[in-house]
Amino acid sequence: MKSLQIGGIVRESIVDGPGIRMTVFTQGCSHGCPGCHNGHLQPFEGGKAMTVQEIMDIAAANPLLDGLTLSGGEPFQQAEGCAALALAAKAAGLHLLAYTGYVFEDLLEGIKDTRAHPGWKELLSSLDLLVDGPFVLKKRNLLLRFRGSENQRILDVQASLEAGVGVEDFQYS
Repeated sequence: MKSLQIGGIVRESIVDGPGIRMTVFTQGCSHGCPGCHNGHLQPFEGGKAMTVQEIMDIAAANPLLDGLTLSGGEPFQQAEGCAALALAAKAAGLHLLAYTGYVFEDLLEGIKDTRAHPGWKELLSSLDLLVDGPFVLKKRNLLLRFRGSENQRILDVQASLEAGVGVEDFQYS
């Protein structure tokens, strides 16, 4: 059974994507964005190991959930575990959103090398929405929906994969 190193779980959120969502915060991120909202999740040490089943049991206990959000830390730095969680959440009928400090086009390039980036393709392919790009303190804007800085985009992942470039979902921007 796949497991993840989790920095925390918010069982109900309305700020981490559309609808009522459960947000899973992965532990560990090498981007090191100055001013990061979750700077305490940047170290890879810490957090708690949880299996996909344990996380899905928490989600299943709430019949009001519309979706699951993967945040961090950096979900793509635990891509295999996050992909397994995303597939389980998708099978449960949940909408999927992930936050990443990577830019979509870099993820798209990365999925070509599954040895260097195991799980990236599976994780990316399972998402409905992606908030991409690093947090940039000089571009911080508290009025933005679901993101922290103006360089970040809310992408329709399936349309982006089809187009081969990031396609913004303006319904949520």
